[in-house]
Amino acid sequence: MQPVVLKDVARTYRLDAVDVPALVGIDLEILPDRFTVISGPSGSGKTTLLNLIGCIDRPDHGTITVNGQPVQTLSDDALSDFRARHLGFVFQNFNLLPVLTAFENVEYPLLLARVPKAERRERVHKLLAAVGLADFAEHRPGQLSGGQRQRVAIARALAIAPQLVLADEPTANLDSKTGASIIDLMRRMQQEHHVSFVFSSHDTKVLDEADDAVHIQDGRIVAIERHRMPAGATV
Repeated sequence: MQPVVLKDVARTYRLDAVDVPALVGIDLEILPDRFTVISGPSGSGKTTLLNLIGCIDRPDHGTITVNGQPVQTLSDDALSDFRARHLGFVFQNFNLLPVLTAFENVEYPLLLARVPKAERRERVHKLLAAVGLADFAEHRPGQLSGGQRQRVAIARALAIAPQLVLADEPTANLDSKTGASIIDLMRRMQQEHHVSFVFSSHDTKVLDEADDAVHIQDGRIVAIERHRMPAGATV
């Protein structure tokens, strides 16, 4: 099963009295267990596309299937529940709750999913150890560096064991060295957890690491590059 399939997707925004097309005629399949980057200049539509894939926004036209579910048919409440149970998110501004510890931030989506306490604790401790923050579980975001906050965000994104993780410019607010280490970590997490990662980014280091690169311009896909062949594919 493909984690994401978009067919003839369009999205237009209203700016004062003018309709501004953000996406036009998008046809795209995100391959499973891959590192996919959506790349394009500012204003190209890459964040809009990521928001549609992540069920944060809805298309004006076309169909979007995520993990086998036609998401445009869901009510707002059902869409919110689907997002909470099946998708992980990593944001450029981290979006951690400042009053919670690193442990509690990672635990939060598991609380929403009503995962039993013992299972929550075990899963959170394993994820914090996996991202190199086992000794920082009781630190609040204000006590962590930018790179450490992003590591917490990655652990939180993986907490519900999603099939798909969305990352919007995850290295934008990090220095180049820290950004490179975060990309390395995400690649390792993608491989170890067998999850599909989809990024929006124009960072060349992110593009270099991509299995698949989707290039978007003026709201249209202009090229798709397969940098690494999918498992089992033939040339």
